[in-house]
This record gives sequence, C-alpha cells and structure tokens, in this order.
Amino acid sequence: MTGRRGLPEGGLSRRGLLGALAGVTLAGGCRLAGAERAGAPLASRLPLPRPFAVPLPVPPVARPGADGTSYELVQRPARVEIIPGTRTEVWGYDGVFPGPTFDVRAGRPIRVRVVNRLPVPTSTHLHGGVTPPDSDGYPTHLVVPSGLAGRFRPGHGGQGAHGGQAGQGGHGARRPEAWRPARETFVHEYPLGQAAATLWYHDHRMDFTGPQVYRGLAGMFLIRDEAEDALPLPRGDREIPLLICDRAFEEDGALRYPSVDPALLGEPGVTGAHHQGVEGDVMLVNGAPWPVAEVAAVRYRLRFLNACNARRLDLRLDPPPPSGAAFTQIGGDIGLLSRPRPLDGLVLAGAERADVVVDFGAYPVGTRVVLRNRLGAGRTREVMRFDVVRRAGDDSAVPARLARVRTLTPRDAVRRRRFDFRLGGPGPHGARWTVNGLPFDPGTALAAPELGTTELWTLTSDFHHPVHVHLGHFQVLSRNGRPPRPSDAGWKDTVDVRPYEVVQILVHFAGFRGRYVVHCHNLEHEDMAMMANIDVV
Repeated sequence: MTGRRGLPEGGLSRRGLLGALAGVTLAGGCRLAGAERAGAPLASRLPLPRPFAVPLPVPPVARPGADGTSYELVQRPARVEIIPGTRTEVWGYDGVFPGPTFDVRAGRPIRVRVVNRLPVPTSTHLHGGVTPPDSDGYPTHLVVPSGLAGRFRPGHGGQGAHGGQAGQGGHGARRPEAWRPARETFVHEYPLGQAAATLWYHDHRMDFTGPQVYRGLAGMFLIRDEAEDALPLPRGDREIPLLICDRAFEEDGALRYPSVDPALLGEPGVTGAHHQGVEGDVMLVNGAPWPVAEVAAVRYRLRFLNACNARRLDLRLDPPPPSGAAFTQIGGDIGLLSRPRPLDGLVLAGAERADVVVDFGAYPVGTRVVLRNRLGAGRTREVMRFDVVRRAGDDSAVPARLARVRTLTPRDAVRRRRFDFRLGGPGPHGARWTVNGLPFDPGTALAAPELGTTELWTLTSDFHHPVHVHLGHFQVLSRNGRPPRPSDAGWKDTVDVRPYEVVQILVHFAGFRGRYVVHCHNLEHEDMAMMANIDVV
C-alpha cells in the first residue's frame, strides 16, 4: 500500500514520529502527555472503600431458551451497589454488570437476540469471534431503541463532524448502506466454528463505544471443545472468569466519565486530555471494588480479561509463591497455547486475555495473596486479594502438551501491508486519532484481504495502541525486529503496540467475506476515529 491510503515500506522514523507528536495540541490547550502514559487519570468524588472488604462476585451464566441454542440479552438500565453504601446506575446486559457469561460449545451455532431498552443506540460485538459481518457488531449496524425511532438518521462529513440526529453522527458515512439501524431488536448469528477460547462481548457503537462500555455493556464469552475437555485442568468452582476494569465515581455514586454530551445523543468525544484515554481510580473485578476471593490450597484456572477503556495491566502476585512461577499460562486471546508457559507477571493491554493456572497449594493456609498491577499508581496498584483458607484434594494438572497450534511463518503471507496508528491533529471536536493518516470513514476501506489467506502486517505507533483486528486472527512475528514477548504467545486478536514500536503480525482471514474493521482498543482513541475498514473478499 502506498500513497495517501498506505505508507511506504520504510514508514516514519522514531524522530519523525516524535516531531509530529510534539507539535500537536489537543482541544482546550492540553498537550499530549508523555507517550508512556496510557490514559488520563480521573478522580472519584466520593470516599473510596477500603480494599478487600467485599467478596468477589461471579457473573451469572447465560441460559438458552427451550431449544438450547437461542439466547436473549436485554440491554437496560439498573441501579446496583458497586461502592458499598451507594447505588450506581449501570447500563447492563440483562441489567447486570458485567453481563452474563456465555459458556458454549464449539461447532454448535447459537443465536443471540439483543433487545435495546436503553436511551441510546447500541451495537454488540463478539470480540474474537469468527462471525458473519451482519452479526459482528459493525459500528454503524445499530439497534435503535423505540423511543428514538423516526428521528434517528446518520450524519455526514469528515471526522470531527459527528453530527446528525440523536448523535448517531459519524466520521463520514458516504454510502447509505453502511448504516443499518434495527428497531429495538437484532438477532446475532454465532456459528462458533472455532476452537475453545476466552472471548468477550461489548458495545461497539461508533463514536460512543468508550462511554457505553464504561457504563457496563461488557461480558465474558467462553467457548469449549473436546480437545480442552480432555485436559486435566481445574474445573467447576475452581475456574473463575476475572473481568478487570477501572472506573471513577461521582459524589452520589454515579459513574464519572468526561463525555462532551453525557446523554450520548449529541456531540461525541471527551473533554481535555482524556482524549488520551479514560482511566478511573477504582479497580473493579467482576464489577466489585478490590474484592477478595477465598480459595483452597489447590490449582485454580483464572481467565483474565483487561476490560479497561485505556489502562494497561502488569499483574503480579504478592507475595510470589515460595517456589515456581506465579502464573502458568495455558491460553491467550484465541485459545490454548501449544505448551504451558511459566510467567512471573501478566502484561495485558486493553481487550487482551490470559488463561492461566495458579497453584495456591504453593502457599501455606492462611496466606493472603494480593494481585497487584505494577503499572498502577496509588490505589490502582492493587486489584484484588486471594485468601488461602483451607486444604483440599486436587486431581488437576497442567500437562506438558496442551493443543496442536499451527505456527505461521512469513512464507505463508501472500501480501504485506503497513498500518500506522497515530494522533493526526485537532478536529472540530478535539483530538483525531488516525490509521495511515486517515480518520475512520464507514464508506471506504484501507485493505481487501482474500478469504483463506495470510498477510504480514507491520504496525507502527506514536503511543500505546492495543490494535484489534475483527475476524482476522494472528500470531505476533516480531517487535522491533526481535522475538515477540511472552505475552504475545499463541493466536491473538489484539496486540499491544507500544510507543514508536514496530510490530509485525501474520494475520489469517477465515470464515466469512464482508466488511470488518481494524482499530485501536483504547476506546477513546477508537471513538476519535482510530479505526479502518477491511473488506474480506
């Protein structure tokens, strides 16, 4: 790809990126903070609870209808207790935050009927799913609540011109067919033609993904298969999904988010330096602040998801186990690894997952093990605590061989592309984050990979950008010409591209033809146009 929609193979130098970045000023006169900082901290306005005072909740499991394959999720407001002693309105799938956990089988298709009873349009994306384009949660395939019917139509114009009725606005919808509003209800078809994996689902509405996920529209989605069933991994109540996010709160307990329009029906965007990404000062796990989980002195399977809007995580156990690694990673974004990997820490950018086993049997009964985030500051350095309270029998194990995983090589690639993620300068509504110098336009595409092929993509950046590819699954080939990091293992759908880094990935496209997107999963960057179409042909 060359010219305006692509970049020459040489790309930009680090000095060139620094120079371009240094000259950019955000709306309101705020300059972009140091590139190593992932987001702009947001302080709560109510007294924060002491840590480790509430038990770890486990989200409910989604239940199908009588046919065993049809599900319904009703998006609706609900008032829940997050900070003890206060009530917070969330927007939840079935009114809960996080939403119900799907626990489904590979190769057994399901249908999910989403009903929107919120005051805003929504679009639900199964993150990591191999899904037909009409069911993928494309940013303009919206489910419009009945209260907005008749006065909702797409806007026009370039990035920053997010206008239009009811804030559906956009970055330049040039083709009417790009807008596909549904009246209150939409049925997603999920074929589940993929291996066992830890996925998740969340809102994906164009221009407003950040605030709508922040208000609660996210949940876990677990796929299982026979190959995973045959492994002697921890099961039942010793397998725990851990959805980690950060939030800030108003004095009355409401969620605090710096939207230009808090109703999310007019002008999109966030205020001031929060264009860099919104970080809160309260760490939540499964919707609870700094919770505590009582565990037996046995192995547990923990499925970690970084569901923060912008915060990166470097998770450590304190104290570390007396012997052996803290974590044994068995899976990543898109399924099991070929072999287990011992790790002392888990580095997760936004939307990345890590499927790990922790052996609490290495600790004496009575030990309190704190899960810390080394990238946090102050209270956000603590995430949750595990209390080892009893001994128990344990027939689980982590086998030396987990799954057959094909390793891609550059010889598999039929084409090479380059994507540059960077701040493109101020727009009418603040910062404009771009891909290859262009803001998102639903009517145009930057790439047209062929179904069934593999491509080598080179990703460059000016900031921390967790890059997510819809439909395409990939393996990380290199970072700055060196081997990938331990956190890059296995098949992935999201990769953390650090400031001024050059990351090469081998992306394989399988499943369906149609229009999908690639974007930064810092949700404020995504909302400010750091997204591009890819047409799988």
